Amino acid sequence: MTSLLDGCTPWPADLVDRYRAAGHWRGDTLDDLLRDRSLRYGPRTALVHGGTRLTYANLNRRVDRTAAGFRLRGLRPGQRVIVQLPNVPEFVITVFALMRVGAIPVFCPMTYRAAEVSHLVRVGQAVGHVAPRAHQGFDLTAMAADIAAHGPFLRRVFTFEAPGESSPYGGFTVDPAGCHYYPLGSLDSPPERPLAQSADQVAFFLTSGGTGAEPALVPRTHDDYTYQVRAAAEMVSLTEDDVYLAVLPAASDFAFGCPGIVGTLSAGGAVVLAEDPGAAACLAAVERERVTVTSLEPSAVRRWLDLLPTSRADLSSLRLVQIGGGPLDRETAERVGPELGCRLQQVFGTAEGVLTLTRPADADGTVLGTQGRPLSPDDEIRVVDAAGQDLPDGEPGELLARGPHIPRGYYRAPDRDARSFTPDGYFRTGALTRRTPDGDLVVIGHLTDVPSAS
Repeated sequence: MTSLLDGCTPWPADLVDRYRAAGHWRGDTLDDLLRDRSLRYGPRTALVHGGTRLTYANLNRRVDRTAAGFRLRGLRPGQRVIVQLPNVPEFVITVFALMRVGAIPVFCPMTYRAAEVSHLVRVGQAVGHVAPRAHQGFDLTAMAADIAAHGPFLRRVFTFEAPGESSPYGGFTVDPAGCHYYPLGSLDSPPERPLAQSADQVAFFLTSGGTGAEPALVPRTHDDYTYQVRAAAEMVSLTEDDVYLAVLPAASDFAFGCPGIVGTLSAGGAVVLAEDPGAAACLAAVERERVTVTSLEPSAVRRWLDLLPTSRADLSSLRLVQIGGGPLDRETAERVGPELGCRLQQVFGTAEGVLTLTRPADADGTVLGTQGRPLSPDDEIRVVDAAGQDLPDGEPGELLARGPHIPRGYYRAPDRDARSFTPDGYFRTGALTRRTPDGDLVVIGHLTDVPSAS
């Protein structure tokens, strides 16, 4: 068994051997990936955000110097840090810098407030919080201060200020609870020798929740996630000429690694972080940056399609739009190709690593009417009835899955694991699904009597 962080469920030794022998798990870390690409693609553009453009070399340099700053502020390997940032370059820089020092980022949605964030801090024993001072009128730094005052873990708050902004909290302050506050931009120190890391360790945590449920922490290892982004990037033939528009939150699995931000960086392409996720701003960004690939939810693609007649944006660079995060009606699916002038890819995914996709070479009927097949040839899926019995093709039931990019449990949540995973390690997605005779999956809806996937 792998030596995962205490509180995580390891993959069985026989599956570890199988995944390694198949070449899925290659012992590479996400930090290895960034370092390698910074050498290979140094002068090429890696990140774009408004008027800001970072080359691969500059991105890696900022990660290096931010990592050194985190070390000087007392962060140590294995410690957890909440990262609650919007789609800005600092999200990518912070996540990779934390991984570079061996700390573990906890991806936190911008919509989370005190109840959810304090739960993540408590379960993850998080010592740090990285966020804007305020977002959409809500004071995130004050929230973090209150959490620190009522618990023993959170003791470092790193505040992101956009260019031209300043924090009323000032810099390098300490409150009565002993919590230290630093401007994120101040973490700029001479880099140190790289830390040796193991690819079987947790790289970061995603969050998963359902209606009325407290968020759970999903551990993603370097091995499983580098495989996921590599396989997803290869499936859609990403190259250094591709430009990915991140419209969905960067902290979501869909935008971060399906293949998303990390997959694009692994191919040497450019990532455009959408300042404004609105349809008008995104269509303008596609034209301005010559975007080739993006991922959207069904409601967003409908807004794009409805705005097209009046926007007159040049979308000729666009070659692929991924749609996921909810059911896509057939009528909208049929509009994507003719009106956007690109290929559609339907995707079903969960933070727990389940990922099915249509293939670029699939027949139109498959692309328009299904969510495709599992990402990996070593993914194992089942469609079962309420008693857990396998159903024949065409019969709707719950989708269960396990594989080399699907963790075997949540972090420090044994009761939830017992409800959400079968004894032999299949994740209960809660998705009502049927399988076609060709092996493609059609996600019909969501079961209400099982834990919710996100």
